[in-house]
Amino acid sequence: MSRHDLSTRLGRFKTHLSYWLEDHAFLRVAFSNAHWLGPDLVRTNQPSPRQLARWKARGIKTVINLRGARDEAYYWLEKDACERLGLTLIDAPLDSRDVPGPDRVHRARALFQTIEYPVLIHCKSGADRAGLMAVFYRHFHLGEPISEAMSQLSKKYLHSREGLTGVLDFYLEKYVHEIEPQGIGFLEWVDSPGYDPKAIRAEFKAGWWGTLLTERLLKRE
Repeated sequence: MSRHDLSTRLGRFKTHLSYWLEDHAFLRVAFSNAHWLGPDLVRTNQPSPRQLARWKARGIKTVINLRGARDEAYYWLEKDACERLGLTLIDAPLDSRDVPGPDRVHRARALFQTIEYPVLIHCKSGADRAGLMAVFYRHFHLGEPISEAMSQLSKKYLHSREGLTGVLDFYLEKYVHEIEPQGIGFLEWVDSPGYDPKAIRAEFKAGWWGTLLTERLLKRE
């Protein structure tokens, strides 16, 4: 049973309070880190119910939640808002500090082939997981090479490659510099025996100050 009850006025108040304080929603009131990447996709940080209503008014039909389904205030408020607004909510969790497994790469590709556009993708800050999903969108949906699409992981979107979240940059750069020159396509590499997320993660070394920034100061999820 969920600890968040939206069926009562008190329960809804407590859920909103948890969302504002525990999920740091107060920091996102005036800054949504929103960027349109093409005619049919926008990336943002965690949207509030009011923000979802505004995105619905701007034509958004599908919301992809990269944080996943959890028994936390943000999720139940988002799920409730999407149901009321008639938005399709898809839970497709990604990790900000790990290399995605083949199943998650294929899931992203399949989503961009089948979802109803326009779509909004989000994580908590809109920087890391949203950045990786944006790379997949630009590669699988728009046909951009990974070398160009990986620009979605940049400080412009508040992504930090110096901390543990830099493993995402390391992973994509490994493909661009080591694998692609062999004439191997990105998905072909992902499906090959040589694609080892754990080994790639073990190769990566984060800088201490970047780790301090993302883990202690920014407290990235």
